[in-house]
Amino acid sequence: MKNEEIETTLGSEFGIFFNMLDPVIQELNLDKGAKILDIGTGSGRMAISLALNDYKVLTGEPESDNSVYAKRDWISIAKKAKVEHLIEFKAFEAEVMPFEDDFFDAIFILGAFHHMRDKQMAFNECLRTMKKGGILCILEPTKRRIKTIRKKFPSHPDAVDPRGYAKDLHSEIKNIGMFDAFIFNIPNN
Repeated sequence: MKNEEIETTLGSEFGIFFNMLDPVIQELNLDKGAKILDIGTGSGRMAISLALNDYKVLTGEPESDNSVYAKRDWISIAKKAKVEHLIEFKAFEAEVMPFEDDFFDAIFILGAFHHMRDKQMAFNECLRTMKKGGILCILEPTKRRIKTIRKKFPSHPDAVDPRGYAKDLHSEIKNIGMFDAFIFNIPNN
């Protein structure tokens, strides 16, 4: 599906997000058989963007999350995009994930890290479940985006710089419009 088709089929709001996320996805150049996790499904923007790039994605959020950000109807959008077969949903807590050690090649967190109750524990779980040589990509809203969000949701928390939880991991930061993408490369040793 081309960018113009995405906006026409999935709407301009999804198109805006896809156009921001797609360059990051392309640049990471993940193997098409990569095991990918999307933490914090929300409206499915990350999982669907990955699936539109022919990646199989496991996505999830806590069963107990009843916030306005969770349990959104992402499956309808995935069906419109004809990628629902590439996305699997599993309810889980980011702080205690039910996955094996060294399992994922890449983990993505779009706009959800600042909502996690124990960010250090969630970050550590990402590292535990990540294969050596893997990529952790945490996308946090910019200050300008937070201001916009607070017009609709006044109590929305501030964005978080995940580098404070990364210990000695090297990261690269890319501003992609409404978000800063913090990309951590997990060492091979």
